[in-house]
Amino acid sequence: MTVIDGTSRSTPATSTQPDPQPEPPSGVSACAAGPRAHPRPVGRDSYTISEVVAFTGLTAHTLRWYERIGLMPHVDRSHTGQRRFSNRDLDWLAFVGKLRLTGMPVADMVRYAELLREGECTFEERQELLESTRRDVITRIAELHDTLAVLDHKIEFYAGARSAPERHSA
Repeated sequence: MTVIDGTSRSTPATSTQPDPQPEPPSGVSACAAGPRAHPRPVGRDSYTISEVVAFTGLTAHTLRWYERIGLMPHVDRSHTGQRRFSNRDLDWLAFVGKLRLTGMPVADMVRYAELLREGECTFEERQELLESTRRDVITRIAELHDTLAVLDHKIEFYAGARSAPERHSA
């Protein structure tokens, strides 16, 4: 079990294959489900940058950049200086990926990471940052619903136009 920002997460412990993710029960939002686990080898907690690239889909350049800007600080190094990522690092990267999907600016993600490192005294500020991002996401979802309605209307229009009887000119 690993902990991200005070929340416990389980990591696969029995196989190297990703666990199939069951469909949420009827009426339950897929977004309400926990994050999907990375397909990680059993009993390992040290990964090279190339393995992390394979697990996350991020590029090595992006991982190095995250480290440089403070979004991924304190990555362990081997005796030869190679980066060694832990399961906790992979969990953090999964969370950062979710923040990226929200459209949160990188500067806010870095600020969140800084607050996290400062400890429990920053709970309120972290909560405010996440609540602000949540409001932005809700606004974007509403905009996308409106956009979807327009697209559906146009699709119905074109489907109806094709099925209407042809007009013959006399």
